[in-house]
Formats: sequence, C-alpha cells, structure tokens
Amino acid sequence: MVLNCADSGYPALVDARRSELGQYLRARRALVQPEDVGLVREPGRRVDGLRREEVARIAGISAEYYLRLERGRDHQPSDQVLAAIARALRLDHEATAYMRRLAHAERTRGSGTATPGVDDSVRSLLAQWSHTPAFVMDRNQDIILSNALASALGPGYMEPGANLVLQIFTEASRQHAADWLPTAHRVVAALRMHADPEDPRLQEIVGTLTLQDRDFPGIWARHDVAVQRTGVSRHWIDPIGWVEFRWQNLAIPGSSHVLVTFWADVGTPAAAAVAYLAAQVQQGTARTTRVDGESLAG
Repeated sequence: MVLNCADSGYPALVDARRSELGQYLRARRALVQPEDVGLVREPGRRVDGLRREEVARIAGISAEYYLRLERGRDHQPSDQVLAAIARALRLDHEATAYMRRLAHAERTRGSGTATPGVDDSVRSLLAQWSHTPAFVMDRNQDIILSNALASALGPGYMEPGANLVLQIFTEASRQHAADWLPTAHRVVAALRMHADPEDPRLQEIVGTLTLQDRDFPGIWARHDVAVQRTGVSRHWIDPIGWVEFRWQNLAIPGSSHVLVTFWADVGTPAAAAVAYLAAQVQQGTARTTRVDGESLAG
C-alpha cells in the first residue's frame, strides 16, 4: 500500500516537530550564560543567555545555518551537527536525545500511534503484590492501573483517572511538599521528555495548567527534559504519621507505560506502614493518607 502523505497529515507533523526544535533551541540558548562556556561577559550585555552567533561559533557551524535550525527551515541536521550544538548548549545525555527526537521527525513517524493497553500479566502482577504498592502510568503521567495497596497509600492521587502532573500543581501539594518547586520542575521535565507534542491529552494538560497555575507557564517555557528513575516520597499515614517510602520506575517493554513501585527496608517505619496498610486493605478499612516530597514522575 502506498501512503498518501498529503492526506495523512504527516507533513504537518514534521513541520510541527521542526517548530518544536526551534523553540527548544531558543529556550536552551537563553539558559546558558557566557561564563558557562568560557566567554567574557561584556559590560551592558542585554541578551538572556547566548547569542545565536555565539552558539554557532562554539558548535563550529555557520551562524546562518544555526539560524535556519532555530526557524525550523533545515530539514535534516546531521547527528554530528546536533552533537556539536548539544555541547555548545551544555545539554546532558537526556536533553541531547530529546533534541535529536525533535530534529528527526521523519524518523519517528509512528510516535503518535496509540499505545496498547496494559497487558494482563501486568494486571496479575500488581494484584498479587499484597505488600508492594504499585501503579502503572502512561507517557502523560495519567494513572491507568493501581493495586489496592497503592490506592490505600495514595487515595485519589494514586488511582486510575488521576494525573501526577495535575496533582503536583494543586494547592494541597504546594502546602505539604517540603521541596515543591524542584519537584514541580522534575515532574514537568519528565512530562516533556516522554509525551508526544501532538498528543491531545498532553495539550489538554498543558493548556489547563497554563490557564490555571501561576508557576507552570514559566517552568514549561524552560523546555527542561529528564527521566525519573528512583527517589523518595513522604506520606502521612494515620495513626503513624509522616513516613518515607522509596520508589522505582520501571519501563514496561512493548509500550510507553511505566510501572511505579514502592518499597521499604526491613525494620523501618515504612515497612511497618506497609504492613499496617496491607492489614487495612485486607479488612477493607484503609484510611486516607497525604503525600509530600519528591515526584513520582517517570
């Protein structure tokens, strides 16, 4: 079968990704200071970050070519050029990979296809983890599956239908999180890293928070990207009090889903809390908890 690209909307997708690349380059350029790359800051400098010609010179490419990249006019920048720009902008491995993804829209044509549902084996696994709180989220950080212990640990926000990004920007999270701003930055960076720019659900989340939250627009405009792998979150559990849990994110092969698990070392308050919640789940009397601390984003 021959695909008619004019009818498929694919050229528009490629153009959108190139526009995203230009926005990304401009945002990252604004965050790099002359001193960061060995340049002397001249008196009265008014530019936020680096100038285009400074990036081009450090990367070893022409200023005209770099300008075309920022304006989305270059079709296929080579990996060598992208690597040079990454060094000039001081991008880490994850940020560089994200930039390549935007630049190579033609090579990632199928990224907008629907993700398959949660495999039955994953459902069975979560159901059998009677002492391991766990849930599954998609690339937009929507929770699509959780076991009973996760629901007991985080009623309302660790259950299907909840979204971790929207949750972190609630007033409750602002009030209880010890490091709310760094956590919000990590959550947003993970959202941008994994989500498809053309996904209507991503656009819905970004649109909602842009209109409703005072901090989100500035955080989103930085174009930070990051992969969250492990961390610590703090939960209030009646009648125990604040308890720290360790969490780990595990990618589920064959999908863009992430399995988030919680665990506790033997003899710790967290281990006692898990045993308490497990007993409450078994008896059907699980109580409300609150969350504080690091992001659970993937």
